[in-house]
Amino acid sequence: MYSFNDDDALNENEVYVLRLFVTGASPNSIRAITNIKKICETHLKDNYELEIIDVYQQPTIAESEQIIALPLLIKKSPSPERRLIGDMRDTQKVLRGLGLPAADL
Repeated sequence: MYSFNDDDALNENEVYVLRLFVTGASPNSIRAITNIKKICETHLKDNYELEIIDVYQQPTIAESEQIIALPLLIKKSPSPERRLIGDMRDTQKVLRGLGLPAADL
C-alpha cells in the first residue's frame, strides 16, 4: 500500500505536519496518541508538528477532513498527503506510511 524510495528520506530541514484524529479518551485513541508521540520523538526528533484533534470536541475540523475511520493520522506535509488508520502500534507500517525508512528494531 505504501511505497518508499530514496527521495522520501528524512530531510533535516523538512517539518512533518501531522494531525491525529481521535475519539475522546477511548483506549484506542490513547494508544494511538502514545504510539505516534513515541514514533515522532524517536524518528522525527524536532522535525515535526503534531496536532491531536478530538472529533467530539471539534466536529467541524473532522468533517472538513472527511474522516471516515478513527483514530486517523494525516500527514499534511511534506507532500504527498498520506492517511493512516489505527492505533499506530506497528512502527514499521507507520514509518512507511510517513515516507520514512523503516527502522531496525
